[in-house]
Amino acid sequence: MRISVIVPAFNEERLIGVTLNCLQKNLGVFTGEGWEAELIICDNNSTDRTADLARAAGAVVVFEPVNQIGRARNRGAEAASGDWLIFVDADSHPSPELFREVVEAIKSKRYVAGGCTVRFEGENSMGARVAGLWNVLSRCFRLLAGSFIFCEAQAFRAVGGFGEEFFVAEELDLSQKLKKLARQRKQKLLILHRHPLVTSARKLHLYRTRDHLWFMFKAAVAGRRVLSDRSQCYLWYDGRR
Repeated sequence: MRISVIVPAFNEERLIGVTLNCLQKNLGVFTGEGWEAELIICDNNSTDRTADLARAAGAVVVFEPVNQIGRARNRGAEAASGDWLIFVDADSHPSPELFREVVEAIKSKRYVAGGCTVRFEGENSMGARVAGLWNVLSRCFRLLAGSFIFCEAQAFRAVGGFGEEFFVAEELDLSQKLKKLARQRKQKLLILHRHPLVTSARKLHLYRTRDHLWFMFKAAVAGRRVLSDRSQCYLWYDGRR
């Protein structure tokens, strides 16, 4: 068995070092099973030292010139040689316990893909409410959070990977495609919840609550038109870090 961990990264020099240290340390969960593991960073047209720091840490670095999260994840997957792919955001830190749950899910052969619940780092009441709401929706409707997704490589490629027409919510589109494939294969999607992913709360600090609410309102009203418009998704693409 071979595992490929893929990290899309755009101007992440402030956080990529901590993430890489966490991932390299916790890859021992997979190698301890006698599996092979590789770490791939997709430099999504960064203008800082993200790629240099990743190379210095021993990661494989690939490049995606179009600044779009779905394209970056897909480019990383193209370079991956693993039987299973694990997508982790550059500001997120999966624990060894979470990786061990992934191992057990893979071994069971019951699942085509999975994700996990999330927890924002630090003390933030708004973050706790947002994460709590998302976690309920994720578990009820088997929706994958883009910050942590594990997926059988063959299944990922069979459904065409992340939809490159979306600038955000591409993971929700992937969730629907994988659920359809899982039904055909008599398997399931799994949302792990005992060891939530710790992820950065920086967007909650960088933008006002009304900015987030206004985007969600527009997305609810206009749907695909908003999600496919980079200018409407500025919270993810204006470069603030």
